[in-house]
Order: sequence, then structure tokens, then C-alpha cells
Amino acid sequence: MPSTRNNNMRRISHSWRWAVMATMLLAGVAQAAQLEVTEAKVSLLPGASPSAGYFNLHNAGDEPVTLVGAESPAFDQVHMHLSTDKDGVASMQMVHELELAPGETIKFAPKGYHLMLMNRNQPLAIGDEVEIVLQFAGEEPLPVNFDVVSPVSM
Repeated sequence: MPSTRNNNMRRISHSWRWAVMATMLLAGVAQAAQLEVTEAKVSLLPGASPSAGYFNLHNAGDEPVTLVGAESPAFDQVHMHLSTDKDGVASMQMVHELELAPGETIKFAPKGYHLMLMNRNQPLAIGDEVEIVLQFAGEEPLPVNFDVVSPVSM
């Protein structure tokens, strides 16, 4: 028959494991809550033209975070881009990652950072919502509902 001391040690060990797991889960939830997205909009262009995703991303946490991409069930491809205008010549380049310092807000807006949404694979209309999942290095993905709007409203 096992001793009472061994049974108590097993209970303590088991309780300790649950406490550690709960703390880890809460830490993940707390980190996800530190990222705030506002003004999430998709500018819908006619036909098969690519659309663009715009939003504000705020890091309310104490650690830097790195946005590394996005995906959406509504589009086959989602890329991060930066549009620039130098000496009257507009250009666009792909961005592979974007670091946000603690307290920093980055605006994805026309003529700046944006999500290029290509190969729409489901019908969308102005007034719809579409999910885009933001992906971060070492963090949980962040699903965001974007309002579908006309480009003239941007």
C-alpha cells in the first residue's frame, strides 16, 4: 500500500502542472489582447482586380511584435506592400515583416503600407465583412473582420 506522503506528493505535482498550464494559457491570451486593430477596411475594386486592406495596428504590450504576413479565406494570396512616391514616381515593394515597438501604431493606408489582396475566390460586395488573419512571429494569429468598402470612400 502506497504511503500517504507519496499520494500527497503526487497531488501536489499534479496541481502544480495544472497551475503552470493555466498560467501559460493566460499569458497567451494576455499577449493577444495587447494587439489592437481599428479601422479595418477592404477597398473593393471591380472585377478581378486586386483589392487592398487598410487598418491601424497598435501594440499596447511591453514587448515588440513582428507582423510577418496575413491570409484570408476570401483571397488566394495576401501580401504586405509599401507604396512610395519619390520625385513623382510611384512604386510599390513587398514587405516581408514589420516590427512594432511597444506603444507603436502603424497605419495601413492608401499611399503607404497596405495588404494586397489577390485572386478573390468568393463573391464580395460593398457592405460585406471579410476575415483576414494577421500573422505574427512567435505569436498567435489574430483574426480580424474587415468592412468591405468602395475605393472612393478611402
